[in-house]
Amino acid sequence: MKKNPFVLLLLFLMSCVSSQTKKSPAAEVSPLQTYIDETRQQFAPDKRVTLFKVDVNSNVLRGETNMPEAKADLLRRLTAANIAYVDSIQVLPETELKGLHNAVVSISVANLRSEPKHSAELATQATMGTPLKVWKKNDGWYLVQTPDKYLAWVDYGGIALMENKAFADWQKGKKLLYTQPYGFAYANADASGTTVSDLVYGDVVLLKEQKKDFYKVEFPDGRSGYIHTNEATDYKTWSASRQPTEDNLVQSGKRLLGFPYLWGGTSVKGMDCSGFTKTVYFMNGLVLPRDASQQVHVGELVDTSDGWENLRPGDLLFFGTPASDGKSERVVHVGMWIGGDQEFIHSAGKVRINSMNPKAANYDDYELNRFLRAKRVVPDTTLLDLREVSLYE
Repeated sequence: MKKNPFVLLLLFLMSCVSSQTKKSPAAEVSPLQTYIDETRQQFAPDKRVTLFKVDVNSNVLRGETNMPEAKADLLRRLTAANIAYVDSIQVLPETELKGLHNAVVSISVANLRSEPKHSAELATQATMGTPLKVWKKNDGWYLVQTPDKYLAWVDYGGIALMENKAFADWQKGKKLLYTQPYGFAYANADASGTTVSDLVYGDVVLLKEQKKDFYKVEFPDGRSGYIHTNEATDYKTWSASRQPTEDNLVQSGKRLLGFPYLWGGTSVKGMDCSGFTKTVYFMNGLVLPRDASQQVHVGELVDTSDGWENLRPGDLLFFGTPASDGKSERVVHVGMWIGGDQEFIHSAGKVRINSMNPKAANYDDYELNRFLRAKRVVPDTTLLDLREVSLYE
């Protein structure tokens, strides 16, 4: 029987597709890549606080890190294993910064983003006077690291860049801390006059002199202004007076009731769940890690297996998804226990108080159903105790 040319063509095309879609053997992992992964796991398991972006092309190591010890360890291990490589790993800070390796936040609240652009996710915030490490530059954006070790990008308008001597001089100056939730600094000693900057709780400025009911202050970028004396206090006096007691933690939390939720926010201009707990503890002299999944590793575990009786006001409650079916636990929310009718305070929509008691009017079954564990914050397990370590001097 005569073959149909169309059928022959179809059979040919099918054979081509079949041959092209056959699975090829799995590519072997480069020994170099194995060592890179092991080094990353050892030195930079959390990319939010450590930078080790290194890959390999042929035998060329490319990328960057802010940990010279990680690079040195990787190269030592490769040499010991007799593995040939070409080193093109850059150790930050980059030379293009020309010695400007320090910065101080110069506006009331600086927004730090996950990428060097305004449309990127808000990663965290930093208040005026906060010292930052500067690692690299991308146009008008700078990769910085906050005192809680968080890595993010800030635009040039939010910081004052400083070389080492200028930064040391700034740190030596006598500081004031702004203690009101929100306010202003003025161009003159007159609250009805022109403003120089807005201010939020925790902003730190340099004290120059006092004029009657106003402090004359200097900002990190060299501007000067006036703050009413009943709205700020000497930083050393403030830090020495911090007492993270149960009552003080609860009162600090309640001062923030109704403040809006803001993903990535850590200030009174808006705060996410961990930004809220971080702010409450800062108000009482303790610096917590940035995210809920980091805060869960601070302090001591509180037994809640038989209920809420062991909890004390100020304890942190963590929520999320437990580990199951080979998937790791996910901590996605945090609040603070305040007692009363099994109540806790947290930032969800806004800072509010809810209860674990099903009979309460403010009962929150959603959070109860995803509760994971509770931790009691111990000062020596936090990142900084501002009563012992000065952040601004």
